[in-house]
Amino acid sequence: MWLIEFLLLAYFFYVVGYTFLFSLAGLWYRHPQQELLQHKKFCILIPCYKEDGVILEVANKSLNQTYSNYRVVVIADSLQPATLLALRKLPIEIIEVTFETSTKVKALNAALNKIENNFDCAVILDADNVMAPDFLDKINCHFNKETLAIQGQRKPKNTTNSLSLLDGVSEAINNHIYRQGTVALGLSSAISGSGVAFNFNLLKNTLATMSSVGGFDRELELLIIQQGSKVNYLKSAIVYDEKVSKAGVFQNQRKRWISSQYFYLRKYFYAGCKALLKGEITFFNSAVLRNIQLPRLLNIGILTALTISLYFFRETLALGYSIWLLLFVLNTFAILIAIPKEFYTFQLLRSVLKLPFLFIKMFLLLFKLKNANKKFIHTPHGAN
Repeated sequence: MWLIEFLLLAYFFYVVGYTFLFSLAGLWYRHPQQELLQHKKFCILIPCYKEDGVILEVANKSLNQTYSNYRVVVIADSLQPATLLALRKLPIEIIEVTFETSTKVKALNAALNKIENNFDCAVILDADNVMAPDFLDKINCHFNKETLAIQGQRKPKNTTNSLSLLDGVSEAINNHIYRQGTVALGLSSAISGSGVAFNFNLLKNTLATMSSVGGFDRELELLIIQQGSKVNYLKSAIVYDEKVSKAGVFQNQRKRWISSQYFYLRKYFYAGCKALLKGEITFFNSAVLRNIQLPRLLNIGILTALTISLYFFRETLALGYSIWLLLFVLNTFAILIAIPKEFYTFQLLRSVLKLPFLFIKMFLLLFKLKNANKKFIHTPHGAN
């Protein structure tokens, strides 16, 4: 019994310590100093798979940037003829692609092989993303010889129900811990998969080596770090992202995320440990430390359940009960300071009641991950 207690404590010491450290560090995030640099030429890449419901709005709004030196490229995969006809009326470039099995990496590589190489930077958006009007202005002012990749801040485009609100809160916590916190400590920001800008040649050359099915952003970040670069985080460069509002879509999306997390943990675990021995903490953090723990909601749920249940067995615990209570308090504090103040509303309080339901769904997903990373799992948008 004491061995199980020790192993559980060791795991949650790590999880809570990691969360608390980077959440606290996120409070010390400082916006990178703006530089007066050249007016770079941007390519906005929008991979679009069966997103007829949202792509016209997104393509239109992508033309509303205060910045002028950019081109929008919609990578059209399985769009309806009427959608393609409407898109062609806009001053954007359409690249049609067809694959037996579609993935975002295939779509991006096909587009990068067709467009000319006279761009300085490339931005990847999802088909539901809307850039703030000054997004490219912000990004342009922070690219230099040392900064070759910048993750913008993704904020929720919709909080129409409890699920979409909680999804938005989850991303805000990720922004604070895995982006603000890691950058504040000199490490690489996690990539979201959209709302992210790269040196054009760096992106093209790196993607050409990839064949990722799910979670391409995780592997892209690791390959960039291996090349000697880090991903910076620019909180003021905002992209609005549609959050899931249906339980079925939430389940499929999380299944894809969890599967890719452990797929790339296995793939890069040895390389990550080897990097640690060489003192390369940034790669070790991105490849191992961030991925080896369970998803945050599962950690919160399991730790809460243990803290409550172990109270009734506190006299039999070899290491005492107080340590569990301390871990619970520290973890809760770390999560609370990572949530931006605009989310603290009565709507959030009501939405929290859904967390046990979401915890059960995510816990069951752990037993359904077989081969999940071998096929493309599409997250539909525009169903709100």
